[in-house]
Amino acid sequence: MASIEEVRAGIALANQKASESLGALQQAHSQLEEAQNALTRVTEGSAQADVHDANNQLQHAVSSLSEVQQLVRTAIDTAEGISHRL
Repeated sequence: MASIEEVRAGIALANQKASESLGALQQAHSQLEEAQNALTRVTEGSAQADVHDANNQLQHAVSSLSEVQQLVRTAIDTAEGISHRL
């Protein structure tokens, strides 16, 4: 069984990696927003259903990334709480 210090170190490493992922998620979020804005600009006025579908899919991806970012932040906070209680 791992010692308390080993558990704390493992939690710290997990939180570090999770925190690093937030930067990548934010970058992906920004890129997807830019993609959606570009698609919206160039297809404005189009009556094609698949144009609307593509915009909705990009919006869903942006929304999903926001949810993922919040889940990662919550997981970090929870893990920190565990570490502090050790």
